[in-house]
Amino acid sequence: MHIRLIVALFVFSAVAQASSTLRVGSQVLTAGDSQERVVDLLGKPSSKSHRRSSHRGSRRGGVRVLDGHQGGEQWRYRRDGHVTVVTIVDGRVTEIEDRRL
Repeated sequence: MHIRLIVALFVFSAVAQASSTLRVGSQVLTAGDSQERVVDLLGKPSSKSHRRSSHRGSRRGGVRVLDGHQGGEQWRYRRDGHVTVVTIVDGRVTEIEDRRL
């Protein structure tokens, strides 16, 4: 029974991970980095979308909102069988999500 739970948790964690860091080759993108650093490491995004602000801790469209007074942009990248979404607020990275296609 415990093994099934561990396997299920492992599979879920492999599908999508929100993090404050992302390895890009030998470099690391970190929450707090500038949007210029994102472009330097990942290039031009496949798409950009604006994120609406909401209450702290709430979820909107499956995205965790970090601060009720901040909106921001989500930059999407397709790379090596993954979709990476970098959330940028006031020119700084606030969240990085990486998931397999």
